[in-house]
Amino acid sequence: MNDRTSDPTAEECPRAAASVVLLRDGPQGLEVLLQRRHAQSRVLGGLYVFPGGKVDDDDADPAWAPLLDTPAAALTVPLAEPALSPAQAQALYVAAARELWEEAGVALVDAPERFSGVARDAAALGWRQMLVAAGVRLRTQALRPWSRWITPRRPPVGTPRFDTRFFLARLPAGGHASHDAREMTDTLWLTPRQALQRYWAREIELIPPQLMGLAELARHADVASAWAAAAHRTPPCILPETFDDGGERAICYPGDARHPVRERALPGPTRLRWVGGRFEPYDGFEGWFR
Repeated sequence: MNDRTSDPTAEECPRAAASVVLLRDGPQGLEVLLQRRHAQSRVLGGLYVFPGGKVDDDDADPAWAPLLDTPAAALTVPLAEPALSPAQAQALYVAAARELWEEAGVALVDAPERFSGVARDAAALGWRQMLVAAGVRLRTQALRPWSRWITPRRPPVGTPRFDTRFFLARLPAGGHASHDAREMTDTLWLTPRQALQRYWAREIELIPPQLMGLAELARHADVASAWAAAAHRTPPCILPETFDDGGERAICYPGDARHPVRERALPGPTRLRWVGGRFEPYDGFEGWFR
């Protein structure tokens, strides 16, 4: 943990994870990829998420060095977390790229034509061995650190705790995203505002990190704008605080009067309340954009 938030106790320690916010420019501006987790999934079943998952032990293996376009030590710099070792930084990038490939079929590699036709399931051969066999390297520079979210100590929706680094990535030229029909069962490309509108209409289900991320992305007209903004800031660390509001559940973020971190970390609402089985801003739909 860095000094922008207090550390959870050892018994509450969340598991490291990585997620990719995949972007493209569409007819109405910036679009973001959302995928629906299988309804039978133990974690977030049926909800729409950005592709992502847990960091594996192999993701930190020194044997990755020749398969990366950037030395592990240099990967610590954009993450801006002094406590992270090069191996830990490498693991986050490798995990993000792996999950994007397995769940969305998008390969961030230096020779994508060599990777076409490769089966997505890395379980049989292994993610690293798949890249070796194809003769490609991971394009870590195609991933830009965007934010870090730590599940609250008292998760409002009963999920396990994760310490997730979110990365931005641009859909490669000629690339196509699709769900794997195993972990993910639907794929949507939507503008951030469209995604929030569909959530508001109860057509899709989302959780707070996705909701707040969409609210932030809604402030960018195109991919170039969001990409540049991520390059010129330190990725914020967000440890939400849950609280009781008149018998109802609520959650707040840095900058809110109830949060111990006084400096605002994100645009959009600083608190959400649980209404009718979902989180929403206190001042209604337009609260996402104020």
